[in-house]
Amino acid sequence: MKDTPGWASPGSAPSDGQEPGASGPAEPADRSDSAQQPGTDPQEPGSKWSKEQPPPAQWSAPTGPQAPGEAPPPPPPGPGWGAPPPASPGGYGGGQQGYGPPGGYGAWGSGWGGPPPAAKPGVIPLRPLGVGEILDGAVSTMRTYWRTVLGISLTVAVVTQILVILLQGFVLNDLAGTEALNDPSATVSELARATRDALISSTLVFLISVIGAIVATALLTTVTSRAVLGKSVTTGEAWRDARPQVLRLFGLLFLLLLMTFGLVTVGALPGILVAASGSGEGGAALAVLGVLGAGIVALWLWFRFSLASPALMLEKQGILKSLSRSAKLVRGSWWRVFGIQLLATIIANIVAAIVVIPFTFLGGAVSGEGATSFVEGTTDFGWTFLIISGIGSVIGSMITFPISAGVTVLLYIDQRIRREALDLELARAAGVQGYGADTGGS
Repeated sequence: MKDTPGWASPGSAPSDGQEPGASGPAEPADRSDSAQQPGTDPQEPGSKWSKEQPPPAQWSAPTGPQAPGEAPPPPPPGPGWGAPPPASPGGYGGGQQGYGPPGGYGAWGSGWGGPPPAAKPGVIPLRPLGVGEILDGAVSTMRTYWRTVLGISLTVAVVTQILVILLQGFVLNDLAGTEALNDPSATVSELARATRDALISSTLVFLISVIGAIVATALLTTVTSRAVLGKSVTTGEAWRDARPQVLRLFGLLFLLLLMTFGLVTVGALPGILVAASGSGEGGAALAVLGVLGAGIVALWLWFRFSLASPALMLEKQGILKSLSRSAKLVRGSWWRVFGIQLLATIIANIVAAIVVIPFTFLGGAVSGEGATSFVEGTTDFGWTFLIISGIGSVIGSMITFPISAGVTVLLYIDQRIRREALDLELARAAGVQGYGADTGGS
């Protein structure tokens, strides 16, 4: 037989003391054809087999190099892997049992396509959120639990707008109007007085609006936190949950406003002192620069502590502890928190303006002087105008309150998921079975 490299039969080379082609005695007829060939029995004299052969049935597979073009045998499966899965149609192995197509191992392919999807018992998936998911979660909360959300928003908006109407009707109308701002012949003192009155009016209205927004956030925090778990809450339950923290929430609001206006006052103080000493133009310029610098610092602090309200309501913490928690959660993510809240505010106010502006023009038209005079800034704040425009403001607040509050709460939850793996606790609270057992959490 001709030798084949790597797969030659054991003993095919001549043994010591034997001539090539030597043969032994004939074999019995019941031996196999291959055993009947000369020189195949290692026990016969003159055999080609070596005398030191192992017993039958103990041969091992050849380990020499394979013939060119011949595929190596598959390796035996390692421990713990079990049998290879059957190949899917078109996979390797021609439909036989083997590995599936590239990108997955047959039936195991789905397990190698990335991590399993996050659980979503409520309005958001329990994982770090994107900007769109935060906005969508706020809108989904308002849409899914609209009775509770709109009930709270309507109540807060009505109370807030009644205060604004009374303030404008009894107090702000006694102040000088803004006609001087549109009068080219107005003196400097008239312009200064009109500017001061406009700032006072805007500031007072802004303070009332901020108070209403904070109260709405407090009441809607419970609704949004339950919506994350897929659970509903009534208005009474939300109030009972928020009531113990309401006084602390107002204390938090007062501290934030005091900090903001205190910084602006400190920034403007050097310019005021310089102007009082006789240098009017230099003092005014210094005051403007000081107010701008202090405003930037106040803006940075405001958003650094912007998550203190949900921290105070959900963690039942004190004022200072809530401020510390917000600073810890926002640290390293200030621009993200600022951008998301700014985007939510812009979207909410655009939607609200679509509702408020028609009511404002309607109020200007019904009040007697028409919409044109209102645009020119000459319309008096009569009761008719205040009531009609107030109705539009209430409807607009019913939209802005849920969006602003929902985004703030979801942003707080998102930051805790990213830093503290809150998604595991939320999954357990929502009753998700086995969540986090086969993954590393967040």
